[in-house]
Amino acid sequence: MKRLAILSLPFLLGFAAPAFSADDNLYQDLGGINKIADASVDVYLADPRIKDIFSESNIDRLRAELKDQFCVIAGGPCRYTGHSMEAAHKGLHLTNANFNALVEDLQSAMESCCNIPFATQNRFLARLAPMQHQVVTR
Repeated sequence: MKRLAILSLPFLLGFAAPAFSADDNLYQDLGGINKIADASVDVYLADPRIKDIFSESNIDRLRAELKDQFCVIAGGPCRYTGHSMEAAHKGLHLTNANFNALVEDLQSAMESCCNIPFATQNRFLARLAPMQHQVVTR
């Protein structure tokens, strides 16, 4: 039985990165950030609900920026230097349905690639959720 996402996420291509406590261990709990980012992009590109959103994207750049973003969001030793959320998503006219599909795909990727526990997934998703207003435009 597939678990439903608890939160909606606003991150199809980029994130703003809030600061987190230095003693936080989410980065370590997630394990392979790069593996999670690569797996999630693979799932996004295979999902008929959202794959067209990425049709004009540079997939290598998307993977690289997502790795940095995931690392920063998880409290890792990285720096995100990509586009702002608004710039990355301008003109895409994204909906909450797009988010829901993306959340499901990210959860699927975290489970299939790395066996990330559900509670750890939700800790990560909770850090991404506040950025929704920067991405959803309709």
